Amino acid sequence: MACLMHTFIIIVAWPVLMLFLHSLFQHFDKECEDLSWRMHHEIQKMREISLVYLDRSGGLQKFVHDCKKYNDSKQSYAVYRFIISINPSDITELDAVLGNYILHNPIQAAQIFQSVCFIAIKTLSLIEQLQTEAQVSILLKPTHLPPLPSYVFSLSAFPFNYTSQRFYMSEGIATAMGTVTKYTQGARFLCTEETCPFSEDKQIVEMVDAKVLNALKGYSDDKSHFMIQTFTVFLRGPPFVGDNFKYLLSLTSSSCWKFTAILANIFASQVVPPGTCNTLKLTILLSLVQTCEKENANYLDLLIVTSDTLVIDRLLNYSLCLLPRGIRHPPSSDIFPSVSKDKHGTGSASIQACSAVLAKGGVCYIGDLSSYKKDKLELLQSVLESRMTTVFIPGKKYGEEADQQVTISVQTNFWSFVDVDSSSKKHIQKENFLIGQMDVSLIPPNLLDVFGLLIYNEFPSCQLSSPLVHHILKKAINPEAMLYKVSQQFRMQDFEEFILFARNLHVELSSEAENLIQGYYLASRRLRRDSLRGSTLSASALKILISLSKAHTKLSLRNKVLEEDALIAILLLESSLTLKHGKSALCIAPNPVFPFDLSDENSLQQRDSYLMQCHQQLLKFIAAYGPGIHINPNEE
Repeated sequence: MACLMHTFIIIVAWPVLMLFLHSLFQHFDKECEDLSWRMHHEIQKMREISLVYLDRSGGLQKFVHDCKKYNDSKQSYAVYRFIISINPSDITELDAVLGNYILHNPIQAAQIFQSVCFIAIKTLSLIEQLQTEAQVSILLKPTHLPPLPSYVFSLSAFPFNYTSQRFYMSEGIATAMGTVTKYTQGARFLCTEETCPFSEDKQIVEMVDAKVLNALKGYSDDKSHFMIQTFTVFLRGPPFVGDNFKYLLSLTSSSCWKFTAILANIFASQVVPPGTCNTLKLTILLSLVQTCEKENANYLDLLIVTSDTLVIDRLLNYSLCLLPRGIRHPPSSDIFPSVSKDKHGTGSASIQACSAVLAKGGVCYIGDLSSYKKDKLELLQSVLESRMTTVFIPGKKYGEEADQQVTISVQTNFWSFVDVDSSSKKHIQKENFLIGQMDVSLIPPNLLDVFGLLIYNEFPSCQLSSPLVHHILKKAINPEAMLYKVSQQFRMQDFEEFILFARNLHVELSSEAENLIQGYYLASRRLRRDSLRGSTLSASALKILISLSKAHTKLSLRNKVLEEDALIAILLLESSLTLKHGKSALCIAPNPVFPFDLSDENSLQQRDSYLMQCHQQLLKFIAAYGPGIHINPNEE
């Protein structure tokens, strides 16, 4: 009876259950429909925000440029690969949902950018051969991640919960490093074919967590046992030179001077017209590639003499942005480390790093030198001579028993300028100048000597060149305008990547370049003398010559310093010495590295012929005045 009763209840209840389930599924379908609509709406919104970000960050312009390379190529592609740099902080400010999506669901976020890029390609007809969205491969490359523990990958932390497919950052110590090899991004095998369209650089690095150093210090008290586990990092696409630079290098391969001449000619076209201030722009590029964080580096400091401070200030500020550590010194603060009382009420001393230390491995731009007082200039001279600064901490003032001295290394290049109009107003100009010499009496002579180069600006403010006037007026009307085609071909980001690659090149002096440098240095020391100071050529001049030669070699993307590199260094230094002390028997032109405008291939060839003549003239100068130096002027 019980069994029948149960059966009856089930039979009777079944239609009711079916009605309930039907109603439930209808409700679920409606919920799913609503959820699907909300997801579609959210994704559509993220697509719109991603397009806005690409437009504002310059990523869209780079994307269009990359598409043009694909479209112009004669090669057929199955997949079109694009790397998009993203700043998670900037995206989060635009839209928190998209920012969170990129950080925690990067694969799905890449699909959003894939859709946007595919639509852009089709709408603007950027790549004719492209057929489907699946052919567009997007790699999101974050510039940084939030500085939070959950984004740090560490093998010393437990538990190891790294199952999510999102971005992590890892810091450690490299214990082994492979050579740079070729690989194919479209497949999982090593590519030995140099012309492969998907081939880029790959490097394998073995790393350990930084905390492993604690285990290597010795036996610990608790006699714990440690296991040192390395993890492998595949570095894809180390610092590289853009295709436009590679193409330019191949076109100028027959000359050791043309490539750097064109670089200087087109550099900073967003600030000054191409062909303007070529000597100054070349020296800026040389200083940029001579930046590094090593002790006893070959520093290259620049002091510019100008009457047009506005243009120079813009040019130097623009150039600073090409380095990770380019610091513009605020005039109201100290250049070098200073001591003050701790702000937290401890009464102890606090050493402030200041601009020069913050610019370690980069450039510290200190502005107009004529605005600094005598004591500041003397301190600057001391630091430039020794690359060290000492901070004195009086014990009584800061609650210590004894006084202390802290010595801090200063590993940076310095840039500055002198306003000649300001100099002429504050000082009575000297009489009986030597030929070629300038009045820079505002700056102590010893300080002038420790600066690597003294450069005179090519145009006075009262005689601005017509292209520069047009440039300034057009920029005032539309600051974001691209006035020249070369600005699109060689963008600021391209120069940034180029300098990062060039500054890391290891270069060595050839014996021929070394002989040329030593010959010129000894001959100049012999000639440039006066009755009071003896030789007017400072001992640091030899270091400056070597630094300039190595910088020109790096800028030329070579590993060995040639005589051609040494010649450019000598001409730049001789021009600097002429401004300080007047002409010597070498008797170079007022603007020896760029004696005339560069407008076409003929003018570049004409410059090469002129530099070869300078080389012969230099060899004769060394043979005549270099004591004990025997260089045959006809050996070429």
